[in-house]
Amino acid sequence: MSLLAQANDGVNVAQNVGFWIIAALMLWGAFRVVTTRNVVHAALWLVVVLGGIAAQYILAAAEFVAISQVLVYIGAVMVLFLFGIMLTRATIGEETDVNNKNWAVGIPVALLMFGVLTYVTLDFTEDATLTDPSEEQIASATTAISDAYLGAYLVPLIAVSFVLLAAAIGAIVLARKD
Repeated sequence: MSLLAQANDGVNVAQNVGFWIIAALMLWGAFRVVTTRNVVHAALWLVVVLGGIAAQYILAAAEFVAISQVLVYIGAVMVLFLFGIMLTRATIGEETDVNNKNWAVGIPVALLMFGVLTYVTLDFTEDATLTDPSEEQIASATTAISDAYLGAYLVPLIAVSFVLLAAAIGAIVLARKD
């Protein structure tokens, strides 16, 4: 089937291409999270993965969930990860011999879990059909939710995040002092 025929069938080719590009970046970031020998780099690769999730939400027209992803996971959780890394005095450069001696046992376990999750997902969604909501329903629901949660609390949330960031930087400076 040609691209023009797909476009006439309601398939958004650009959206599909964007999805696969973002998915590839997320897979590469996830691979780097578990293969890098530097804990700070692992945390930063995790930001790539979490940012990819937010981008996928935007492609799915779930802007509120994407903003929540950025604020909660990328903003708060990653700051806590980096805060913990800095307070534990982990070495900043590459570390050697950080793997468990039984790391190979995790490979078949991961493959088994992948197989089970794939089977359950395909079995669960076998007969499912999705209804396509109208544009007005999507826009009004997203607007109402974002206005309810972010309208009155956005400025205090940003102020508190800056205070917590300043406290984290102060704690890191104090913890790194010899």
